[in-house]
Amino acid sequence: MKNILMVLVLFLFWGCDCIVPPTYTCPNRTFESSFESQSDFDGFYVENRSEYASAQELSPEQVKSGTYAHKAWITQARDTDNESTPTYLPHRAYPTVQFQKTTHGIYRTPALVTLWVYLDMTLTDRASGQIDDWFSFITLSPDACDSWSRTVLVNIAPDGFARLVHVPKQGEQNYIYQTSTAGEKFPYRQWVRLNVYIDFDATNGYAKVWQDGTLISHARVEGGKGGLAQAHFGLYASAALSNGTIYNDDLRIKEVANEAEAQTLIDGGN
Repeated sequence: MKNILMVLVLFLFWGCDCIVPPTYTCPNRTFESSFESQSDFDGFYVENRSEYASAQELSPEQVKSGTYAHKAWITQARDTDNESTPTYLPHRAYPTVQFQKTTHGIYRTPALVTLWVYLDMTLTDRASGQIDDWFSFITLSPDACDSWSRTVLVNIAPDGFARLVHVPKQGEQNYIYQTSTAGEKFPYRQWVRLNVYIDFDATNGYAKVWQDGTLISHARVEGGKGGLAQAHFGLYASAALSNGTIYNDDLRIKEVANEAEAQTLIDGGN
């Protein structure tokens, strides 16, 4: 399927030396931001280059809680199609969370990522032989270097289903479970809660995604060493899109003991 090919050649190099185990041994940590202040991301990289034909700001237009949400939008198309070779021209406008730059270093996994999203965008099936439009809500990486050589994403394609990408290996989309139930398509233009359970264990890694409390995607994850180094949330989308907006609010990244703890939080609406 064309939509399963989205972003399969995102990264062309491998940075194994930057994928290392976490060293923190104290109580579980939690990172939270309701996007009320840019200072939540002080010390982290913010992707905001104008050549990506995208923009971002803290906005009161669509808010889940508080006064502001993170808003990012596309200003114009960057290409006539979404071919990822020989050039790769996605839209990018997002803050990163870089735990390797914090006092205690990268987060341990398993971890539960919670993010509220409001997506106002139309994704199109492209012509035969082209890669369909795609949008990426969440990128998680065990790589503590700038290469982001190993990633696990939560994306959506024109079929309307959110799904894990780069599982179990980089460039693959093979699932233990992936919803195809019509009633579980992603609802556009309303606030949706995404929960991602990520375990970058070196031998038994896996990820699950819940949409408003319903499990929609589950896959094995290889290539980690037990740690979550970096993440980004905001606008990351295919090149041919000429417009569209994403709002993010109430982000939380929490180290958890196991999936049972994560499930209790999800069932409680967290």
